[in-house]
Amino acid sequence: MPSSRRTQARLRPTSRRLRAALAIAALAGILAGCGTTERDRTAKWSADRLYNEARGELLQGNCSTARDLFAKLESRYPFGRYAQQSLMETAYCLFKEGETADAISTIDRFLKMAPNHPNADYVLYLRGLVNFIDRPAILGTLVNYQVSERDPKALHESFEAFKELVVRFPASRYTPDATRRLMFLRDALADHDTRVADYYYRRGAYLAAIDRAQNVVKEYQGSDAVERALALMVRSYARLGMAGLHDDALKVLQQNYPDTTVAID
Repeated sequence: MPSSRRTQARLRPTSRRLRAALAIAALAGILAGCGTTERDRTAKWSADRLYNEARGELLQGNCSTARDLFAKLESRYPFGRYAQQSLMETAYCLFKEGETADAISTIDRFLKMAPNHPNADYVLYLRGLVNFIDRPAILGTLVNYQVSERDPKALHESFEAFKELVVRFPASRYTPDATRRLMFLRDALADHDTRVADYYYRRGAYLAAIDRAQNVVKEYQGSDAVERALALMVRSYARLGMAGLHDDALKVLQQNYPDTTVAID
C-alpha cells in the first residue's frame, strides 16, 4: 500500500471520532440550553391564585407584572368569573402606565362585552380620567390656562365619558367627582370653541364663526364662554347683513346677559 493511502487509512478513524465528539458536544449544548430555559411558574396556577397574585402586584404598584398576570388569567380562563374583572384591572394598569390608546381600547372592549356590569360606572369614570387633561390648580378658576394649546379631541372624549356616567349613574360614588371634572371640561371646551370662532371672525369667515359659536351655545350651557359666543354671532350676522338673525341673536344675548359688556359692534 502506498504511503499516502496508509496515511489516509490511519486518519479515517480519527476523523470519525472527531465528528462523533463534535456531535456529542452539540447535543450536550442543546440539552444544557433546554435545562436553562425558564419555566412559566404560573403554568399550573388556578384562576383564583392568578387573580390574587395579579392584584397583589397591582397594589404594590407593579403594574407591568400585574398586567402580564391579568393577561394570562384572561387567556386561560376567558369564560371564568375573573375574565371581565381582569379586563377592567388591565385597563387601570394601562392608564397608570400612560398607555392611553391601549387603555381606551381595553375599556371600550369591556363596555361592549359587559355594558350592564355592576362596575360599569367605575369603567366610565376611568374612561374619563384616561383623557382628562388637568391644569396645575385642579378644578379651580381658569387662570392662564389655554385649552386651545391642548388636544380638544381628548378633552371631548373625556367630557362625553363623564357626561354618560352622570346621566346613567346619578347615584354612583364616582358621580360627584365626575360632575366637577365635567364642569371644568365644559368650560375648557367652550373656551376653545369660542376662540376658534373668534379666529374665524377676525379672518372674515363669518359663517364658520357662527357655526362654531352656535355649537358653544348648544353644547355648553352654563359656561361663561356662552356670552362671548352669542356676541360673536351678533357681530357675524351683522357683517353678513342678516338683519333678522342678528336681531334674534342680540335678543337672546340681552335676555340672558342683560349687563353684558362684551362688544357686539
